[in-house]
Amino acid sequence: MSGYQRFTLLENLVERLADLPSIGRKSAQRLAFYLLSAPEAEVEALSNALLQARRGIHPCTICGNHAEGERCGICSDSRRDQSLICVVERPADILAFERLAAFRGVYHVLGGVLSPLDGIGPSEINLQTLFTRCESGVVEIVLALGTHSEGEATSAYILQRLQSKPVKVTRLARGLPAGSDLEFVDEITIRRALEGRVDLAPRG
Repeated sequence: MSGYQRFTLLENLVERLADLPSIGRKSAQRLAFYLLSAPEAEVEALSNALLQARRGIHPCTICGNHAEGERCGICSDSRRDQSLICVVERPADILAFERLAAFRGVYHVLGGVLSPLDGIGPSEINLQTLFTRCESGVVEIVLALGTHSEGEATSAYILQRLQSKPVKVTRLARGLPAGSDLEFVDEITIRRALEGRVDLAPRG
């Protein structure tokens, strides 16, 4: 019975690890065996770090990025250009831009994209806060959503909603691979796409 119990515990650990993004079953098994052979203090430190991060990190009240306080570090930085907002799907996408150290504006995290088939409409993602931000002092919105169909639909919806506002709406240049997510695009491609962004609604 004890042998069966140990097998059940190991399988449960493997299953939990395999649920993580980009972790296949073989990778999950390797991680599980590593954790089982690691010092207990190391495993406990990892467990505590996970719990502390999960409990202590929450959405920034302004942009939706990860934050430990009311505002994230970017929204709190007085050196950032608050009139230039880059709209992304996930907090992980912000890292792709910050690695470049070339974008000096701020961000807005939608927390998803429109997907009617999955029941995700405008009210299910962080859109209204974006439109509210555009009411005061915002000069340009840069749409940096994925080039998959849901990202395209979300960009089109934002453009439609902002057409009557005195805000320039641009999107990243078409250097990004079709169907791609920013998180997995190389820095050179992102830099070129950002520098070559195009106006979606040029005003005469």
